Amino acid sequence: MLHKYRVAVIGETGRGNYGHGIDTVWLRMENCEIVGVADRDEKGLAAAAARLKAPKTFADYRQLLDTTKPDIVAICPRWLDQHAEMAIAAADRGIHIYMEKPFCRTPAEADAIVAACEKTDVKLALAHQTRYSPVLQTIHDLIGDGLLGTVLEYRARGKEDQRGGVEDLWVLGSHVLNLVHHFGGEPEWCFAQIRENGAPITKKNVREGAEGIGPLAGDRVDAMFGLASGATAYFGSQKEARGDRFGVQIFGSKGIVEVLTGHLPKAWFVADPNWSAGRSQATWKPITSAGIGLAEPIKEEGQTGGNILAVTDLMQAIEEDRQPECSMYEGRTTVEMISAVMESQRIGARVGIPLTSRVNPLTLLT
Repeated sequence: MLHKYRVAVIGETGRGNYGHGIDTVWLRMENCEIVGVADRDEKGLAAAAARLKAPKTFADYRQLLDTTKPDIVAICPRWLDQHAEMAIAAADRGIHIYMEKPFCRTPAEADAIVAACEKTDVKLALAHQTRYSPVLQTIHDLIGDGLLGTVLEYRARGKEDQRGGVEDLWVLGSHVLNLVHHFGGEPEWCFAQIRENGAPITKKNVREGAEGIGPLAGDRVDAMFGLASGATAYFGSQKEARGDRFGVQIFGSKGIVEVLTGHLPKAWFVADPNWSAGRSQATWKPITSAGIGLAEPIKEEGQTGGNILAVTDLMQAIEEDRQPECSMYEGRTTVEMISAVMESQRIGARVGIPLTSRVNPLTLLT
């Protein structure tokens, strides 16, 4: 990778900050030069400039883009409410994008981002770090070699902490639903229920969500998706259920794969067609980038390592004129899946994907 890239960084201190290392990863890339940073918060901007060794600073990210003319912009804030306008501003200027997840707030915003990027042939990569991990290739090989048999279903859960329910669906569910889409193919329909204090949600339960998510409601989500592969996927989240179930389990006719999230996500395989290690006494074996039951040869670098893989893939996608491993199209599908959960609850029936309505379904509750 001989090409040199000029990189601009957008942060928003107090409103999503600089994400999960979306700003600092560029310091590790020898072929990248940070040319400037934007942040409306004066103290946050000064701290970011020092941290990133940025030669130019701006309160307005549009001025950053126009003045520094970068090849790539890092859209760092975790909060969703500015993602669409920031991404569209970059795309309109022909600037490639590395962006914190979740993608955006509604299918309509996703459509607008995709249209803007398509118009100028901009590549957009999302920071779903697990998607860039070499561990996933081992899982693909395992499935392709028939060790799992016929894939029958996927089960995914969020972190189920104080954010449990629809907030968990957005913030952590976006990770696992993206993995379900990656392994299981396009979602075709969704049937779901959202409850609060044991009762189905109504308009009176809707509130403005944290982190710029938009309208939220419900402390429990139970959702089912039909996938193009023929398998069925399930997502669930219960507020304050806690535990450590965040991840995806893939159930096949010959066994189970479990995969968590991260640079080198923990993953395991059990060859048990009964799905009951207690009955079969089957042993779970670790899955690494080297294979099943083998030690991991790659050093774990957490979020930094995941970001390095992601931005490396983005630059290769630019040079090879292909979509990044986790692209805007996959981001849009994840937003569709999340929105489909809410739409199914709203109408009390199964809904097809893509959705006809492109707004947040909670705004349509009566």
